[in-house]
Amino acid sequence: MDNALGDFLRARRELVTPDDAGLAGGHGQRRVPGLRREELAMLAGISVEYYLRLEQGRDRNPSPQVVDALAGVLRLDAEGTAYLMSLAGPKPRRRPNRRQEHVPESLGLLLQTLNVPALVFNKYSDVLAANRLAQALSPDMVPGVNRLRMLFTEQATRDFHGYWEQYTASAVAHLRAQIGAETDDEYLHALIGELSLKSDRFRQLWARHDVRTAQHVTFRIQHPQVGPLELLVEKFQVAGPDGLETLLLHAAPGSPSAQALALLASLDVS
Repeated sequence: MDNALGDFLRARRELVTPDDAGLAGGHGQRRVPGLRREELAMLAGISVEYYLRLEQGRDRNPSPQVVDALAGVLRLDAEGTAYLMSLAGPKPRRRPNRRQEHVPESLGLLLQTLNVPALVFNKYSDVLAANRLAQALSPDMVPGVNRLRMLFTEQATRDFHGYWEQYTASAVAHLRAQIGAETDDEYLHALIGELSLKSDRFRQLWARHDVRTAQHVTFRIQHPQVGPLELLVEKFQVAGPDGLETLLLHAAPGSPSAQALALLASLDVS
């Protein structure tokens, strides 16, 4: 992770085919799955030598114009382009120690009053707080667990989630979006190293360097007590410096999922 910019460029270059880039005659014998370095440099209007320095980490501060050109060739969306810009800009100062994260007391009280599953988690997907219905809904919504670790290493959690492959791809892309250019992070290194060793799926997704904030998605699970649920996801940033997020899950009124959620709430009366 010492060469985040170069790693990102290399990974995204390998995902762009000659056809994607509008190159004629690009179907000959190729040693790389996507564009060659010289092809990307030509399309971006920069020299091959300069692009090679960027990939190798010998030049880490390309101009905004160069970043825009690279983003266009790599077919990045607005979020991916912003991420590339952050990698190419001045590196954030390393925080000497990970700060203790706290859920505001008022937010913790609010979670308990909501009649929908609700939880708070940090940028690493550690669950910091969750209401009773969230904990009854899913094993990866219990305070103290890491949702990524559960998702990639626990077979029971995999069986629990419908569309597991789609969900895992979204989760890893969201992690990259959350951490941005702050790659010099010991806790993050440890988490990524652990998941890469334990899960082929995580290792493949992390190598793609997809960047996407998970929004407007459907949460599909097969609950052992109330059956299948399809819930809408709402996320809100928590005010403050810690980068916490609040997640709410709800269903359309009168839908089978709303009825199942109401049944789950009635079963979990303590």
